Amino acid sequence: MTNADTRAGRFVYRLAFQIPVDIEAVEETLLLAILAVGCLFGEAAVRLDAGYAIDADERVVVIDASTETGRAVARVFIGFCTREFGDDTFSVARADGPVPRKPSAAARHPCETGA
Repeated sequence: MTNADTRAGRFVYRLAFQIPVDIEAVEETLLLAILAVGCLFGEAAVRLDAGYAIDADERVVVIDASTETGRAVARVFIGFCTREFGDDTFSVARADGPVPRKPSAAARHPCETGA
């Protein structure tokens, strides 16, 4: 399978957090979500299938949601963030393509997450 084949059909969720949400707390919450999903899918599945990137300066987290494991991380993370920070403290957008090297570069189009 070529690299182009593995990237076909990929999409990410881009979460942008408002001030005064502590971005370090956001990162810790993401790691907790990854740990929780690892308990369900196994550590190897999470390491292979759950890509993410954080841009602390831009206050953005991007999660690769092109696999079942990645979508589970996104769902758990969004649920944790809603309960910890409030649902009005961050926005979620869906973008096509792989996790960008700079998370703030992910498309900024609003989406419905169903979460």
